[in-house]
Amino acid sequence: MVYGLCNGGFGTMSEKQDSSTFRVSPQLFIGGRWRGAENAETFDVVNPATEEILASVADASTKDAMDAVAEAHVAQREWAKRPPRERSEVLRRCFEILLRDRERLARIITLENGKSLTDSRAEVTYAAEFFRWFAEEAVRISGEFMRAPASGARILVQYKPAGVAVLVTPWNFPAAMGTRKIAPALAAGCGVVLKPAAETPLTMIEIAALLGEAGVPTGLVNIISSSRAATVVDAMLDDPRVRVVSFTGSTETGRKILRSSARNIINPAMELGGNAPFVVFDDADVEAAVVGAMIAKMRNMGEACTAANRFFVHSKVHDLFVARLTERMGALKVGNGLAPGIDVGPMVTEAARQKVKRLVDDAVAHGARVTTGGSALSGRGYFYQPTVLTDVSAQAACFREEIFGPVAAVKRFDHDDEVVQMANDTEHGLVGYVYSRDINRALRISEALEFGMIGLNRGLVSDPAAPFGGVKASGIGREGGREGIHEFLEAQYISMEW
Repeated sequence: MVYGLCNGGFGTMSEKQDSSTFRVSPQLFIGGRWRGAENAETFDVVNPATEEILASVADASTKDAMDAVAEAHVAQREWAKRPPRERSEVLRRCFEILLRDRERLARIITLENGKSLTDSRAEVTYAAEFFRWFAEEAVRISGEFMRAPASGARILVQYKPAGVAVLVTPWNFPAAMGTRKIAPALAAGCGVVLKPAAETPLTMIEIAALLGEAGVPTGLVNIISSSRAATVVDAMLDDPRVRVVSFTGSTETGRKILRSSARNIINPAMELGGNAPFVVFDDADVEAAVVGAMIAKMRNMGEACTAANRFFVHSKVHDLFVARLTERMGALKVGNGLAPGIDVGPMVTEAARQKVKRLVDDAVAHGARVTTGGSALSGRGYFYQPTVLTDVSAQAACFREEIFGPVAAVKRFDHDDEVVQMANDTEHGLVGYVYSRDINRALRISEALEFGMIGLNRGLVSDPAAPFGGVKASGIGREGGREGIHEFLEAQYISMEW
């Protein structure tokens, strides 16, 4: 291991990494400065493609978390007073600087997450867009003025920053899941403390330094990495200065955070798990459906809450769809995401790979047939073959659990009502996909599906300008779009007479 001076701090990085990739030390970013954890503890971040240690990262304690909350609370006072245009210009500079450093940030994402450089570049572009979108929304926080119909009093409504926001992000999109929360919080006038996933903290640590370069005030954005997520987050939610918690992750963890946030009546914004149906009707353009399926299934190696989980294909086009999907999945090149021409990187951890293996084995035990893939790759790295399963039983675990891997599970259907019932037979309701040439049928089915988002003849729904979020056990609130900023605002009503 070697030590490198990085923007004012010393950090431990693997000597096998290009020294120009990492510019800041893997430490805590609190109050505008880099520092080690209060207890001097660290944890390791592993490259999932090589199983080598990338860095030893500062492991925040509850004391560190409380320091971060205090800094965000103080910095927010002045930030909230700034005219919306000033906040907007800072966010616009954040957008420009992230794009400037896209290649370097993409490399970091690939190193710690495993996805291909192509996917990582797309993620950085997507992440930057949240700053541009909310730079525009910062100047559009409008209120209301009216006369009460009954009393004749005047009603004035204005929106104010809610307060310090605790942001908890997952490992699958280490840049975009952070910016999707930071950007609206800053646009609204809030200070933030962000805890990135322990598997992938390095990307957000690097982004923190870029935000300062863009003009984000000292102490307004704080980044605390920790291997003790539950303890650290719980402590922050007990602090009365914290007024918002925004979490992206599993439904199980979301339920725990909701229980914790109830103690202080903290506003929750939850983007939780998914179990997305991908429905292909007999009148669909099958070739277009396969293209959409590859996007909906294989974006980020299938490690996405929006990933198509259950494929329902009409009997009339089932065999053709499976043949085309098998061909496309089987042609994907698997390997280290840093290498040229790689389509599919490793799973993020060995545990993630073992879960995929368990689900595939269970489906086969219930009668499913493997048309391509179906096993882990030998050697170093957490690789699993892109896999297509057909004749999947409704009793198979992969139809109940989120696969979160490169596995497409296909089941045939014959009737519209039948497929709607099967698609809705889940506690989750994040996103569904529908392919049909009949627009009336497509819209009727879309309306009948119990999901917060629908990809209609399209395999991608994520967009900074759209309200991202689900229903049922898939979450509360929305991120992005005009709705996203309101998660960080509180309405104040003033009653007047004259």
